[in-house]
Amino acid sequence: METQRDALLDRKGHCVPLEVKTKLDAELQAAKRRRDELSAENNHLTVLYKRLRSVWDCLSSWEEEGQPVPLEELVGSTLENIREADGMDEDICSIKQLFEDQEPTRADASELDYLDRFLELFESAQYEDAALSAARAPRGVLRNIDTMEMFKGVEVLPGSLSPSFLFFWALLFTAGANGELSAPLSLQGVSCALQSGALQLVSYAVTHKKLTFTEELGDILTEHAQENPGVADLCLTLATIIYEACRLHRKAALSMCRRGLIHSAAEFLKHCEDLTAEDSMWVLCRSPSLSLLQLLTEPLQDSAAILSVGGACAALLADPQRRPVALQLLDSFVSQGRGALEEVIVGDVGSSVDVWTHVVSLCSELERDDLSRAILSVLLSQSGTTIVTPDPEGAQLMEHVYL
Repeated sequence: METQRDALLDRKGHCVPLEVKTKLDAELQAAKRRRDELSAENNHLTVLYKRLRSVWDCLSSWEEEGQPVPLEELVGSTLENIREADGMDEDICSIKQLFEDQEPTRADASELDYLDRFLELFESAQYEDAALSAARAPRGVLRNIDTMEMFKGVEVLPGSLSPSFLFFWALLFTAGANGELSAPLSLQGVSCALQSGALQLVSYAVTHKKLTFTEELGDILTEHAQENPGVADLCLTLATIIYEACRLHRKAALSMCRRGLIHSAAEFLKHCEDLTAEDSMWVLCRSPSLSLLQLLTEPLQDSAAILSVGGACAALLADPQRRPVALQLLDSFVSQGRGALEEVIVGDVGSSVDVWTHVVSLCSELERDDLSRAILSVLLSQSGTTIVTPDPEGAQLMEHVYL
């Protein structure tokens, strides 16, 4: 009798402890409750979809017949038979708002077929086929950022391509000859392609003008170049194309510099009418090099140099990360003799003596007295320049003008 109270027999006649049986029953009941909850949620979604499908079919019929139907009558006649469902009043209000906010267009049965097919493929995790189905949907109803967000929300399995990348790929190769993806789709698509290592696909999209070019798109490629040196040249080339198309010329010049195309960048800065001296200085500060500084401070055939030597050196010397370039330029002048340095200072019409005096002071602070003395000597030799103290290293210049 004791054994019968504390144990039960399973279907095969094996003895199962009563406490184990009780625990299993509890887990089974919990699983059944969860199943019922999920079933209820799915039923609600199914009912909602059927409601929307009914409204769409009704609208299509209404348009084909050319008969104007009041909104209240349309919604009421379509949904009257399912009004008793939970949340029905809220759904009707939502549908009314949809019709009031947007002018109805002709409903196409093929759009519904594509939507059905897309949802079926997506829910069954056939993401490549789902991407193609969405990309080929009539009138581009699924070629939007909302669909991209659906694919982005899917967890990427190890060793597989992300669903969002598959959608981007499908969008590109189903687009018409003159089809460009929207700016949001372009940004999202390029980002997921770069994450998937598909730079060649991005190159195709950029060179074949399949994307909407924006500054943000160029910046994404620039950042990828900085983080991945192995593909930096191609990324910067594509970024340059985008920046030029957006008339972001100084960013285009900076991309050239980062590719090592210093002379091309300098020529671009010299001949681009939209760029100013401030733009050239912006590029130089972000890609400092002696070659670029020399090219930008060389006088042009029919006009002054883009940048003044004194002004550029003063700005660069004040920045610890960029001052080596300015020191290299000044050293190159001094190494050629006093005559070369004097020719540079006197011919630097873009800088006043005050600017060069500031350069002297900065060189002294950096303990480059050789440079400060050489520059000061040239300044003192100019007519009308006087000094307050005979100490050449601490001289303060007053009443100074050029010849």
